[in-house]
Order: sequence, then C-alpha cells, then structure tokens
Amino acid sequence: MTIALAEHPQGVILPVKAQPGASRGGIRGEHGGMLKVAVTQAAEKGKANEALIAALAEGLGLARSQIELLAGHLQPHKRFLIRGISLAELTRRIDATLAEN
Repeated sequence: MTIALAEHPQGVILPVKAQPGASRGGIRGEHGGMLKVAVTQAAEKGKANEALIAALAEGLGLARSQIELLAGHLQPHKRFLIRGISLAELTRRIDATLAEN
C-alpha cells in the first residue's frame, strides 16, 4: 500500500481519509493514496478532527503536539502536517501499523 506522503519544511504532509461515526476508532488501512482513519465521534463542531488527531498520535506513536490539521476541516479528505519526523520514519511507522491491522 502506498500513502502519498509529501515532504514539508517542518516535517511530512499526511493525507487522511476520515471516517467519522464509526463503531470503532483507529487506523483502518489505505484508501486512494490516503491513510484511512476511523473515529467514533460524529463530524460536528470539530470533535471528529480532534479524535482523528488522537487516533493518529496513538496509532503512529506521535505526540498530539506534532500533528496539525492543514486542510479539509469540513471534508472527509484531510491533510495533516506531522512535525519533527522524517518521511522515512513516518513511512516505517505507517507500514508497521498497517501490518498489525
């Protein structure tokens, strides 16, 4: 599976396909070049976006402070900036997480 990661001066851009209102939260796989992340929260008042950040932090072994939503605040297709990590290291963590699921 290939996630379309992109280098950024402050880290790596991670495209995410959000699935709010799921029965279980967590990283679910790859979807169209994006990391598919499910959260149990509904897509209202930013709750699902906060839950996505928490799911990414837990699933990829990151601090919440490393993750910033750059684009797609109201859409299912989102772009996150992951700070302080190399593209190679983020790729390794994603691959390890997807292998577990």
